[in-house]
Amino acid sequence: MPAGANHTRQDNVRELQVKLYLAAKRSPGRRFHALWDRIHRRDVLQRAWQRVRENRGSAGVDRITIAQIEESGVDAFLDELEAELRQERYRPGPVRRVQIPKPGRSETRPLGIPAVKDRVLQTAAKIVIEPIFEADFRDCSFGFRPKRSAHDAMEVIRREVMRGRRWVIDADIRGFFDALDQEILMRLVCERISDRRVLKVLRAWLRAGVIDGATLTHPETGTPQGGVISPLLANVYLHALDRAWQDDHGRLGVLVRYADDLVILCRTKAQAEAAMTQLRALLAELGLELAEDKTRLVCVNEDGEGFDFLGYHHRMVDSFSKPGFRFMARWPSARATSAAKHRIRELTDRRLLLVPPEDVVANLNRFLTGWGGYFRYGNSTRQFDKIDRYALDRVARFLGARHHKRRTLAHGRGLLFGHRPDLMPRRLSGTVRYYRSAHAAR
Repeated sequence: MPAGANHTRQDNVRELQVKLYLAAKRSPGRRFHALWDRIHRRDVLQRAWQRVRENRGSAGVDRITIAQIEESGVDAFLDELEAELRQERYRPGPVRRVQIPKPGRSETRPLGIPAVKDRVLQTAAKIVIEPIFEADFRDCSFGFRPKRSAHDAMEVIRREVMRGRRWVIDADIRGFFDALDQEILMRLVCERISDRRVLKVLRAWLRAGVIDGATLTHPETGTPQGGVISPLLANVYLHALDRAWQDDHGRLGVLVRYADDLVILCRTKAQAEAAMTQLRALLAELGLELAEDKTRLVCVNEDGEGFDFLGYHHRMVDSFSKPGFRFMARWPSARATSAAKHRIRELTDRRLLLVPPEDVVANLNRFLTGWGGYFRYGNSTRQFDKIDRYALDRVARFLGARHHKRRTLAHGRGLLFGHRPDLMPRRLSGTVRYYRSAHAAR
C-alpha cells in the first residue's frame, strides 16, 4: 500500500473521531445510533489491525497468530472480517486465560487473551466509541485515556497536597475487573449508545466466556483483563463514580482516579472520614466495595507518614535548599524497587550463562530504560543509585561466573572496568527530570 494512501486513511479515521467527539460534546444527552457502519469501515479496520500488530501479543483460543495472518494475507483477513460484520455473522470466541506473575511477588493475576480477530474488532469499536465517552469523562480520571498519564495524576496529587489537602484516602476497590456488574455497565453504555448492533457485540464480548486450561466458564460479572475494550468499559463504569463525586461530594475532597486505583485528598480529618463514608456508599450503588485491608486514611503533614500510589511512594519531606520548607515528594515505592531487583535477578540468572553476555546486558538495559523512564519524574535519585549498584553487581557476578572464577564479583568488576566496559549496565543516576503536566496546571 502506498504510504500516502495509508496516511490518508489515518487522517480520515482521526477526522471521524474528532467529529464524534464534538457531536457528543455539543449534545451531552445525545444517544448515538449509527455507529456499526463506522466500525466496519475499511479504514477503521485497517487502523485497528495496525494497532494490534504493533502491540503483538499471543494467539487466542484459535491459536491463530499475527504472523500467520500476515503470511496468508492481511487484506484477505480484513475482507473476511468486514464481510462478517456487514452481514452480522460475527461471533466472538472465548478468551484464553493465563496466569502471569506479579512483579517481585509469588502471586499471579489472570490475563485474558482474545483471538487476534476479536482484538482487531475490539480495537475498531474502541476507535469509534471512545471519543463519545471521552466527551463526558471528568478531569479526575487519568487511566487509559488519550493524552493523560499516571504522571499527570500524580502531579494533581502533589499540587493539592501543597494547597493544604493533607488528609488522603488511599483506596483499593476489591477485585474490580471481576466484580464489575455487567448489567450496570450496559445501562451506563446505553446512556450514550443506542445502536443495537454495537450493544449486541459489547454484550457478546462480556459473555463470550473464559477458557482456563480445558475448562470453559461464563462469568456473570466482570470484564476480562487483557481485552482491548476492557479499559474503556472500566472507565465508562467508574465514570458514574467520578460524576457522582464531583457533582455531589466534591466539597469533601479532590478525587484522583487511575482506572480502579484512586485517592481522595481532603483538608481535615472530619472531611476525610465523611468522604470515606460517601465513597463506600457510591461504590455499593455500583455493586463494588473497598478492600478494607488495602484502604487507609493517611495524614501527610508533620508525622512523616506517606502512601503508595501508581508505583510511587508519596511523602512530605524537608527541603535541602530552603530550610523550614516542606514539599510533597515521590520516589519508587519499596514494592516497585523490590520488583525491579527481582527482574534484574531474572535477567542475569546463572541459567543464562550460555547466552552471549552482550544479549544478556542488552535485555537488562531494555528493562532499565523502561523502568527508569517511568520513575525518572520525581525524587528518585537515591533509589536510582541503589538500582545502579545492584545491576552492576549482578552483571559483574554473571561475568565472573561465566569465567568460572571463585571470586565472581571481584573478577566481574575487573572485566567491566578494564576489558569489557561495553557490558556496563545502563546507569539511571542523573536521569531524574521535573515533570510538567498540562492537566495539573489548573
